[in-house]
Amino acid sequence: MGNSFIPDNSASLPLRQPQRARTGSFAQFRQETMALARRLFIQLGRRPSAFVGSIIQSLLWLMLFSALFAQAPRGTFGIEGGYIQFLAAGIIVFAAFGGALNAGVPLIFDREFGFLNRLLVAPLVSRTSIIFASALFIVSTTLVQAAAIGAVSFLMGAQFAGGLEGALIVALVVTLLVFGIAALSLGLAFVLPGHIEMLAAIFVINLPMIFASTALAPMSFMPLWLQLVASANPLTYAIEPIRHLFLHSNWSLADPVLLAPWGSLSLTGCVLVLLVFDVVAIALVGGMLKRKLG
Repeated sequence: MGNSFIPDNSASLPLRQPQRARTGSFAQFRQETMALARRLFIQLGRRPSAFVGSIIQSLLWLMLFSALFAQAPRGTFGIEGGYIQFLAAGIIVFAAFGGALNAGVPLIFDREFGFLNRLLVAPLVSRTSIIFASALFIVSTTLVQAAAIGAVSFLMGAQFAGGLEGALIVALVVTLLVFGIAALSLGLAFVLPGHIEMLAAIFVINLPMIFASTALAPMSFMPLWLQLVASANPLTYAIEPIRHLFLHSNWSLADPVLLAPWGSLSLTGCVLVLLVFDVVAIALVGGMLKRKLG
Protein backbone atom coordinates (compact mmCIF):
# COMPACT_ATOMS: atom_id res chain seq x y z
CA MET A 1 0.00 0.00 0.00
CA GLY A 2 1.11 3.62 -0.08
CA ASN A 3 1.45 6.49 -2.46
CA SER A 4 3.59 4.84 -5.14
CA PHE A 5 3.22 5.94 -8.74
CA ILE A 6 5.26 6.30 -11.89
CA PRO A 7 6.42 9.91 -11.91
CA ASP A 8 5.45 12.31 -14.63
CA ASN A 9 8.77 13.94 -15.42
CA SER A 10 7.04 16.79 -17.20
CA ALA A 11 6.23 17.99 -13.69
CA SER A 12 9.89 18.43 -12.85
CA LEU A 13 10.85 21.85 -11.63
CA PRO A 14 14.20 23.44 -12.35
CA LEU A 15 16.06 24.24 -9.17
CA ARG A 16 17.17 27.81 -8.82
CA GLN A 17 20.83 28.54 -8.57
CA PRO A 18 21.71 29.02 -4.89
CA GLN A 19 22.42 32.62 -4.01
CA ARG A 20 25.52 31.95 -1.98
CA ALA A 21 26.33 35.59 -1.39
CA ARG A 22 22.95 36.48 0.08
CA THR A 23 21.62 33.41 1.81
CA GLY A 24 23.06 30.83 4.13
CA SER A 25 23.31 27.14 3.48
CA PHE A 26 20.17 26.44 5.54
CA ALA A 27 18.08 28.78 3.36
CA GLN A 28 19.45 27.08 0.25
CA PHE A 29 18.76 23.64 1.71
CA ARG A 30 15.18 24.68 2.49
CA GLN A 31 14.74 26.01 -1.05
CA GLU A 32 15.98 22.73 -2.52
CA THR A 33 13.73 20.67 -0.27
CA MET A 34 10.62 22.71 -1.05
CA ALA A 35 11.30 22.62 -4.80
CA LEU A 36 11.69 18.84 -4.79
CA ALA A 37 8.63 18.38 -2.57
CA ARG A 38 6.57 20.66 -4.80
CA ARG A 39 7.36 18.42 -7.77
CA LEU A 40 5.98 15.42 -5.87
CA PHE A 41 2.79 17.31 -5.01
CA ILE A 42 2.35 18.26 -8.67
CA GLN A 43 2.67 14.59 -9.62
CA LEU A 44 0.10 13.68 -6.96
CA GLY A 45 -2.34 16.26 -8.31
CA ARG A 46 -2.00 14.83 -11.82
CA ARG A 47 -2.23 11.18 -10.73
CA PRO A 48 -4.14 10.95 -7.44
CA SER A 49 -5.41 7.39 -7.94
CA ALA A 50 -2.61 5.73 -5.92
CA PHE A 51 -3.17 8.11 -3.01
CA VAL A 52 -6.93 7.59 -3.05
CA GLY A 53 -6.38 3.84 -3.31
CA SER A 54 -4.10 3.83 -0.28
CA ILE A 55 -6.77 5.61 1.80
CA ILE A 56 -9.41 3.13 0.65
CA GLN A 57 -7.13 0.20 1.50
CA SER A 58 -6.48 1.53 5.00
CA LEU A 59 -10.20 2.01 5.59
CA LEU A 60 -10.90 -1.52 4.34
CA TRP A 61 -8.38 -2.90 6.82
CA LEU A 62 -10.05 -0.88 9.55
CA MET A 63 -13.55 -2.09 8.71
CA LEU A 64 -12.70 -5.73 8.01
CA PHE A 65 -10.48 -6.33 11.04
CA SER A 66 -12.84 -4.50 13.38
CA ALA A 67 -15.71 -6.64 12.07
CA LEU A 68 -13.62 -9.82 12.44
CA PHE A 69 -13.19 -9.28 16.18
CA ALA A 70 -16.39 -7.34 16.83
CA GLN A 71 -17.83 -10.15 18.99
CA ALA A 72 -14.73 -10.56 21.15
CA PRO A 73 -15.62 -10.20 24.86
CA ARG A 74 -14.99 -6.80 26.39
CA GLY A 75 -11.55 -6.61 27.94
CA THR A 76 -10.06 -9.28 25.65
CA PHE A 77 -7.55 -6.82 24.23
CA GLY A 78 -6.82 -5.15 27.55
CA ILE A 79 -9.28 -2.29 27.06
CA GLU A 80 -12.86 -1.64 28.07
CA GLY A 81 -14.00 -0.49 24.63
CA GLY A 82 -14.51 -2.54 21.49
CA TYR A 83 -11.78 -3.77 19.19
CA ILE A 84 -12.15 -0.69 16.96
CA GLN A 85 -10.84 1.40 19.85
CA PHE A 86 -7.76 -0.83 19.98
CA LEU A 87 -7.31 -1.15 16.22
CA ALA A 88 -7.48 2.51 15.15
CA ALA A 89 -3.92 3.31 16.25
CA GLY A 90 -2.54 0.28 14.42
CA ILE A 91 -4.25 1.21 11.15
CA ILE A 92 -3.00 4.81 11.36
CA VAL A 93 0.56 3.54 11.73
CA PHE A 94 -0.02 0.92 9.01
CA ALA A 95 -1.04 3.67 6.59
CA ALA A 96 1.95 5.81 7.57
CA PHE A 97 4.35 2.90 7.22
CA GLY A 98 2.97 1.86 3.83
CA GLY A 99 3.28 5.37 2.44
CA ALA A 100 6.80 5.83 3.78
CA LEU A 101 7.91 2.43 2.52
CA ASN A 102 6.90 3.48 -0.99
CA ALA A 103 8.85 6.75 -0.80
CA GLY A 104 11.68 5.30 -2.85
CA VAL A 105 9.49 4.18 -5.75
CA PRO A 106 9.28 7.58 -7.51
CA LEU A 107 13.03 7.99 -7.04
CA ILE A 108 13.85 4.65 -8.62
CA PHE A 109 11.67 5.54 -11.62
CA ASP A 110 13.54 8.86 -11.79
CA ARG A 111 16.73 6.80 -12.03
CA GLU A 112 15.34 4.71 -14.87
CA PHE A 113 13.91 7.69 -16.78
CA GLY A 114 17.06 9.80 -16.40
CA PHE A 115 15.64 12.62 -14.29
CA LEU A 116 17.84 11.71 -11.32
CA ASN A 117 20.97 12.39 -13.39
CA ARG A 118 19.69 15.90 -14.08
CA LEU A 119 19.02 16.35 -10.38
CA LEU A 120 22.46 15.17 -9.31
CA VAL A 121 24.28 17.66 -11.55
CA ALA A 122 22.25 20.53 -10.07
CA PRO A 123 24.18 22.68 -7.56
CA LEU A 124 22.58 21.14 -4.46
CA VAL A 125 23.84 22.25 -1.08
CA SER A 126 23.15 18.75 0.25
CA ARG A 127 21.74 15.66 -1.38
CA THR A 128 19.92 14.89 1.84
CA SER A 129 17.38 17.42 0.57
CA ILE A 130 16.16 14.53 -1.61
CA ILE A 131 15.41 12.57 1.58
CA PHE A 132 13.75 15.49 3.36
CA ALA A 133 11.61 16.41 0.34
CA SER A 134 10.25 12.87 0.04
CA ALA A 135 9.68 12.69 3.80
CA LEU A 136 7.84 16.04 3.76
CA PHE A 137 5.60 14.81 0.96
CA ILE A 138 4.88 11.48 2.67
CA VAL A 139 4.23 13.15 6.05
CA SER A 140 1.70 15.51 4.45
CA THR A 141 -0.20 12.74 2.67
CA THR A 142 -0.01 10.45 5.70
CA LEU A 143 -1.56 13.06 7.99
CA VAL A 144 -4.47 13.30 5.55
CA GLN A 145 -4.81 9.51 5.71
CA ALA A 146 -4.65 9.58 9.51
CA ALA A 147 -7.42 12.19 9.63
CA ALA A 148 -9.58 10.03 7.34
CA ILE A 149 -8.95 6.93 9.46
CA GLY A 150 -9.70 8.86 12.64
CA ALA A 151 -12.96 10.19 11.21
CA VAL A 152 -14.14 6.76 10.07
CA SER A 153 -13.06 5.23 13.39
CA PHE A 154 -15.20 7.81 15.19
CA LEU A 155 -18.19 6.92 13.02
CA MET A 156 -17.59 3.25 13.87
CA GLY A 157 -17.59 3.93 17.59
CA ALA A 158 -13.98 4.70 18.49
CA GLN A 159 -13.25 7.71 20.67
CA PHE A 160 -10.01 9.70 20.73
CA ALA A 161 -9.56 10.61 24.38
CA GLY A 162 -6.27 12.47 24.10
CA GLY A 163 -7.66 15.88 23.18
CA LEU A 164 -5.93 18.52 21.07
CA GLU A 165 -2.55 18.08 22.74
CA GLY A 166 -2.83 14.35 22.20
CA ALA A 167 -3.59 14.90 18.52
CA LEU A 168 -0.40 16.95 18.23
CA ILE A 169 1.57 14.11 19.83
CA VAL A 170 0.02 11.70 17.31
CA ALA A 171 1.14 13.97 14.46
CA LEU A 172 4.65 14.11 15.94
CA VAL A 173 4.87 10.33 16.31
CA VAL A 174 3.63 9.73 12.76
CA THR A 175 6.10 12.31 11.42
CA LEU A 176 9.05 10.71 13.20
CA LEU A 177 8.15 7.24 11.96
CA VAL A 178 7.67 8.41 8.39
CA PHE A 179 11.00 10.26 8.26
CA GLY A 180 12.97 7.18 9.29
CA ILE A 181 11.14 4.68 7.07
CA ALA A 182 11.18 7.05 4.08
CA ALA A 183 14.94 7.53 4.47
CA LEU A 184 15.51 3.76 4.42
CA SER A 185 13.21 3.38 1.42
CA LEU A 186 15.19 6.01 -0.47
CA GLY A 187 18.36 4.15 0.45
CA LEU A 188 16.90 1.00 -1.10
CA ALA A 189 16.07 2.98 -4.23
CA PHE A 190 19.77 3.76 -4.68
CA VAL A 191 20.98 0.24 -3.86
CA LEU A 192 18.55 -1.94 -5.80
CA PRO A 193 19.02 -2.30 -9.57
CA GLY A 194 15.48 -1.47 -10.70
CA HIS A 195 11.83 -0.95 -9.84
CA ILE A 196 10.98 -4.67 -10.05
CA GLU A 197 13.40 -5.42 -7.23
CA MET A 198 12.14 -2.39 -5.29
CA LEU A 199 8.52 -3.48 -5.49
CA ALA A 200 9.49 -7.03 -4.53
CA ALA A 201 11.32 -5.73 -1.45
CA ILE A 202 8.26 -3.67 -0.47
CA PHE A 203 5.98 -6.70 -0.79
CA VAL A 204 8.34 -8.79 1.36
CA ILE A 205 8.73 -6.12 4.07
CA ASN A 206 5.25 -4.60 4.32
CA LEU A 207 2.93 -7.15 5.93
CA PRO A 208 5.53 -8.97 8.09
CA MET A 209 6.42 -5.64 9.71
CA ILE A 210 2.75 -5.05 10.53
CA PHE A 211 2.11 -8.53 11.93
CA ALA A 212 5.38 -8.40 13.90
CA SER A 213 4.16 -5.31 15.75
CA THR A 214 1.32 -4.52 18.13
CA ALA A 215 -0.90 -3.14 15.36
CA LEU A 216 -3.47 -5.94 15.47
CA ALA A 217 -2.94 -7.58 18.87
CA PRO A 218 -1.33 -6.65 22.19
CA MET A 219 2.15 -7.91 22.96
CA SER A 220 0.80 -10.11 25.76
CA PHE A 221 -0.91 -12.29 23.11
CA MET A 222 2.42 -13.12 21.45
CA PRO A 223 4.92 -15.90 22.15
CA LEU A 224 8.17 -14.72 23.68
CA TRP A 225 10.15 -14.80 20.44
CA LEU A 226 7.55 -12.62 18.69
CA GLN A 227 7.45 -10.26 21.67
CA LEU A 228 11.20 -9.77 21.25
CA VAL A 229 10.77 -9.11 17.53
CA ALA A 230 7.89 -6.69 18.14
CA SER A 231 9.88 -4.82 20.79
CA ALA A 232 12.63 -4.24 18.20
CA ASN A 233 10.14 -3.08 15.55
CA PRO A 234 9.97 0.74 15.16
CA LEU A 235 6.27 0.46 14.31
CA THR A 236 5.55 -0.71 17.85
CA TYR A 237 7.11 2.47 19.24
CA ALA A 238 4.67 4.50 17.13
CA ILE A 239 1.58 2.36 17.73
CA GLU A 240 1.69 2.20 21.52
CA PRO A 241 1.86 5.98 22.20
CA ILE A 242 -0.97 6.62 19.73
CA ARG A 243 -3.07 3.83 21.24
CA HIS A 244 -2.48 5.21 24.73
CA LEU A 245 -3.77 8.60 23.57
CA PHE A 246 -6.85 6.98 22.04
CA LEU A 247 -7.65 5.29 25.34
CA HIS A 248 -6.75 7.81 28.05
CA SER A 249 -7.97 11.35 28.62
CA ASN A 250 -5.75 11.91 31.67
CA TRP A 251 -2.41 11.13 30.11
CA SER A 252 1.08 12.44 30.68
CA LEU A 253 4.39 12.12 28.88
CA ALA A 254 5.69 9.96 31.73
CA ASP A 255 2.93 7.34 31.38
CA PRO A 256 4.24 3.82 30.65
CA VAL A 257 2.83 2.89 27.24
CA LEU A 258 4.99 -0.03 26.08
CA LEU A 259 5.29 -3.21 28.15
CA ALA A 260 8.07 -5.25 26.54
CA PRO A 261 9.82 -8.43 27.77
CA TRP A 262 12.78 -6.33 28.90
CA GLY A 263 10.68 -3.74 30.78
CA SER A 264 8.39 -0.76 30.25
CA LEU A 265 8.86 2.47 28.33
CA SER A 266 7.10 5.80 28.74
CA LEU A 267 5.45 7.88 26.05
CA THR A 268 8.47 10.19 26.05
CA GLY A 269 10.76 7.18 25.80
CA CYS A 270 8.95 5.90 22.70
CA VAL A 271 9.26 9.32 21.04
CA LEU A 272 12.99 9.38 21.83
CA VAL A 273 13.43 5.90 20.35
CA LEU A 274 11.78 7.08 17.13
CA LEU A 275 13.99 10.17 17.10
CA VAL A 276 17.13 8.04 17.45
CA PHE A 277 15.80 5.76 14.70
CA ASP A 278 15.43 8.79 12.41
CA VAL A 279 18.92 10.09 13.14
CA VAL A 280 20.49 6.69 12.48
CA ALA A 281 18.46 6.10 9.29
CA ILE A 282 19.20 9.54 7.83
CA ALA A 283 22.88 9.29 8.75
CA LEU A 284 23.18 5.84 7.13
CA VAL A 285 21.40 6.87 3.95
CA GLY A 286 23.17 10.24 3.77
CA GLY A 287 26.55 8.55 4.13
CA MET A 288 25.60 5.99 1.51
CA LEU A 289 24.60 8.74 -0.93
CA LYS A 290 27.95 10.47 -0.46
CA ARG A 291 29.88 7.25 -1.09
CA LYS A 292 27.75 6.13 -4.01
CA LEU A 293 27.33 9.45 -5.79
CA GLY A 294 30.55 11.15 -4.79
